[in-house]
Amino acid sequence: MSSFTRILAGFSLGFHYRRELRQLLQRTTLNTSILTLDPQELRASGIGALALDFDGVLAGHGFPEPLPEAVDWIRRCETAFGADRIFILSNKPTEGRRQWFAEQFPAIRFISGVRKKPYPDGIIKTAELAHVSPSAILMVDDRLLTGCLAALVAGAQPCYIRSPSVAYEHRPAAELFFRLLRSGERLFVRMITLL
Repeated sequence: MSSFTRILAGFSLGFHYRRELRQLLQRTTLNTSILTLDPQELRASGIGALALDFDGVLAGHGFPEPLPEAVDWIRRCETAFGADRIFILSNKPTEGRRQWFAEQFPAIRFISGVRKKPYPDGIIKTAELAHVSPSAILMVDDRLLTGCLAALVAGAQPCYIRSPSVAYEHRPAAELFFRLLRSGERLFVRMITLL
């Protein structure tokens, strides 16, 4: 499936779920990052499994492994949920990232072999592997029109990371591009809810 097709799906599905996206945007604070999420509180609120994006959530774009503070947070999630209930759902599941997780968190699985976000396939597969309903999955993503939208389509719970991990010194062009993309998504969501 081409990137262009996914982009069109994002806009089409985004229009359909515009009210839900607007509500998500309104209730998300500017400092929301994984470090503001307490895994024990998430578990106590009924979340049964986590689907985590990588770029912008666990590290800056293009990094082969999560940042040290993200690793600490993943360990806390492992305690709260069990590693078999944590999944990496990234549109860029590189081999280096897979290898790092295989060495550091061997029970955490990458979701692959499905259509990429914003399609709900990855979340549906996560639900099957975790043996929970999609409504018990929290999809943690820094993009409204990919992971958060996929969560809404699948009936899962989206968590919008409004304060993503960035590293301009590492990949300045990519980070600037994604910063503009995130801003464009927020503008799109605000504009289409006026229709």
